[in-house]
Amino acid sequence: MSEQSFHLVCPHCRATNRVPAARLSAAPKCGKCGQPLLTASPHELNAQTANKVIQKNDVLTIVDFWASWCQPCIMMAPEFKSAASQLPQVVFVKVQTDKYEQAAAPYNIRSLPTMVAFRNGKEVARQSGALPSHQIIQWVQSLQS
Repeated sequence: MSEQSFHLVCPHCRATNRVPAARLSAAPKCGKCGQPLLTASPHELNAQTANKVIQKNDVLTIVDFWASWCQPCIMMAPEFKSAASQLPQVVFVKVQTDKYEQAAAPYNIRSLPTMVAFRNGKEVARQSGALPSHQIIQWVQSLQS
């Protein structure tokens, strides 16, 4: 019986990597560029990469849909970053909806900020409104069980 593995899109070069489950906690690196796959920091996605990351990542991926004109979004940005630093085995990404409208359109984002959790390319939960980091962490941890 083979060990379970997960697909992870590299946040640096966007290559899809297959990582054995046992190596997820061992700071796996990209097979193409050698950079860390799990960075404990949110990455900005553009229209081309947003769909790939959402569809190809098997691990829990939290997407912060935000806009530059949205004050609650701007207030939540450091909280989202703080939560990402405390959950290193979860992928945190950001999509700027006023810059990449077509990246957000398929996900029916109606209010900002909205965080959407994906696993295996499927939406598993969403949370609208700005939250402090401890509430983001609680929400994400509730999705891991």
